[in-house]
Amino acid sequence: MIPKRGWISLFIKHPLASALLIVLMLMSGFWALTKLNTQFFPTFSLEIISVRVTWVGASAEDIESGVTLPLEQTLRSVDGLKSMTSTSTRGISAITLEFREDVDMTQALAQVEDRVAQQRNLPADADTPVVSRIVRYEPIVRMLLTGSPSLDELRVLARQFEQELLDIGIEKVDFTGLPEEVMAIELSSIQLQALELTPAKLADQLAQFTTDQPAGDFGRDQGARQLRILQQARDERDFARLPVTTSLAGGRIQLGDVADIERRPREGQTLVRYQGQPAVELLLQRTESTDALKAARQFGQWLDQTETQLPLGVELVVYDQLWQLINERIQLLLKNGLGGLILVLAILFLFLSGRLAIRVAIGIPIAFTTAFVALYLAGGSINMMSLFGFIMALGIIVDNAIVVSEHAYTLRSQGKSAEDAAYEGATRMLGPVIASSLTTVAAFFPLMLIGGVIGKILFEIPLVVICVILATLLISFWILPHQLSKGLAVSRAQLQRGGKRF
Repeated sequence: MIPKRGWISLFIKHPLASALLIVLMLMSGFWALTKLNTQFFPTFSLEIISVRVTWVGASAEDIESGVTLPLEQTLRSVDGLKSMTSTSTRGISAITLEFREDVDMTQALAQVEDRVAQQRNLPADADTPVVSRIVRYEPIVRMLLTGSPSLDELRVLARQFEQELLDIGIEKVDFTGLPEEVMAIELSSIQLQALELTPAKLADQLAQFTTDQPAGDFGRDQGARQLRILQQARDERDFARLPVTTSLAGGRIQLGDVADIERRPREGQTLVRYQGQPAVELLLQRTESTDALKAARQFGQWLDQTETQLPLGVELVVYDQLWQLINERIQLLLKNGLGGLILVLAILFLFLSGRLAIRVAIGIPIAFTTAFVALYLAGGSINMMSLFGFIMALGIIVDNAIVVSEHAYTLRSQGKSAEDAAYEGATRMLGPVIASSLTTVAAFFPLMLIGGVIGKILFEIPLVVICVILATLLISFWILPHQLSKGLAVSRAQLQRGGKRF
C-alpha cells in the first residue's frame, strides 16, 4: 500500500500534481529561453586596466626611461595588483595592469587614475596619460567598403555608415585601411631665415590659430550664453590663410604664400586594397549585453537598405560572419537533440514496453527547459560553451528515468498493482539514483572551480550538465511515478506480452 505521506506518494495520488509541474517547468523554461542572451562566448569581465601615454617623436629608449619606468614605480603598489606588463615603442608607452578576481574594479580604476595624476616626472611635451579599463567586445561581422579609386570618398561613406550602424544598435565599429591623416607643411630653410623663424616657433605660432578658443560669457542668469572663437583650421585652404607674420614693413604674409601644404596619411598606417582598388574594412562588434543574432538581423536589414543607395561602382563585401557559428551550433543542438530523441525512443521500445518508452522520453524536453531556467538564474547565456554542455547532456537525461521505470516494470510483472509498483520502484531506486547522479555531479563540479579567463569560459559547460542532472532527479521521482502508475495499468497478461498496446 502507498503511504499517505511523502512527496512521491503525493504526486502519485494527485493526478494534477505531476501535470501541473510539467506545465510549470515547460512554461518557465520557454520564458527563460526568451530572456537568455545569444552570443559567441560566455559573459565574463576582464580585470585589466590600460595606461597609455603618447610622446610624439621620442625613441623607444626615451619612452622607457622617461615614461614607462616612472609610471611602473608609481603603479607597482596599487592594491589588488596581480601582474603588470609594459611595452615601450617609438612614441608610445603602454602599461597593462591585471588585478585579482576579487578586486572591485571601480575602486581599482579610481586608484590607478589617482596614482597617474600624481606623477610629476613625465616629460613636459608628452601627452596626458589615458587610463581606461579594458572592455570586451565580440565581433559580429566584417565587411569591405570598396569600388571607388578615391580614399577620401570611402572615408566619407565609412563615417556615414559608422553613424548609421551605431544608431541601429551596433555598439562599436572599428576601421582598418582608414589611415589617420596629418597636415604636412613644408618650408625651405631659406624661407624660414627670411621670416626670422625656427620650425619650433612657427609651430607654436600656428597652434594659436588651429584650435577653437573660449571667449567668455554673454548675458546674465538664464539668458547667459557661452561664446567661442571658431578658428580651427580643418583643410588645406584654411591652413593656407593662416598668418605667418604681420608687420608694417613686410605686410601680412600667409602660410600659403611661403609653404607647401598637403593633407597626407600619417606614417606607418595600414592600407587595404581589394582587387586592386582602395578599400576600408569595417569590423562590427557588440557588447556582452547585446544579443548576437538580434544584432545580425539588424545588420542584415541595414545592409539590404544601404546596398540600393550606394554610389555607382561602390560596393560592400561582407565576409567572416561570426554570428553564423552560433546559429550553426544551435542547429547542431536541435539536430542532435532530435536524433538523440529518436535513438532513445528506438532503444526504449526495443528493451522496454511502448508505454514506458514514451513516458521516459517525456523527460528530455522537460529537463532541457528546466536547465534553461537554472542557466538564466545563474546569469548564463546561449553561447558556444553552454550549447556544448547541452549536447553532452543528451545521453545523461534518460539514465535515471530508465532505472526507475525498469524496476517498476519488474515489480508490476511480479503481480503488484500499478500504483504500488510505481511507488516502490521510485522509493527503492531513490538512494542508488541519487548516488549515481551525485558521482556525475562530482566529476563535473571541479570544472566550475577553475579560475582566470579560461575558468570563466568553461564555467557554463559543467553548469548546464549539473542542472540537467538535477532536473532529471525531479522528473524521475516527482513526475515519472504518476506516469508509470498510468502506463502500467494493464492486465498482467498484456504486460508479459510486452505491453505494446496503449
